Amino acid sequence: MKPDHLVQGAEAEQQALDYLHRQGLRLIERNYRCKAGELDLIMCDRSDSLIFVEVRYRRSSDYGSASESITPGKQRKLLAAARHYLQTHAEERPCRFDVVTLNGDSHPRMEWIKNAIQSHW
Repeated sequence: MKPDHLVQGAEAEQQALDYLHRQGLRLIERNYRCKAGELDLIMCDRSDSLIFVEVRYRRSSDYGSASESITPGKQRKLLAAARHYLQTHAEERPCRFDVVTLNGDSHPRMEWIKNAIQSHW
């Protein structure tokens, strides 16, 4: 049996994926892992841009909001994992980093932040 935080994280990720599908994004890969870290969702939009999506869930704001949990260190890991993905998949198309946050317990409030992490590839 998975610990509660892993189950809640997977549920939040699925909610984000369902929402992004409804917005017209198409899933390419889920939970891409490499030595540098993990990318929750890799998707593409109607213009065929590659979108790396970080999903963050916070049941309460006692220790900050979901978006506040994406520290500079976390951003560096995400960028390194994205570079690894691009290199190993020979991707040469526009890409960006989005974040989907879910805050709250029973009915979390979702926010989609496009271009949340800036990088000079």
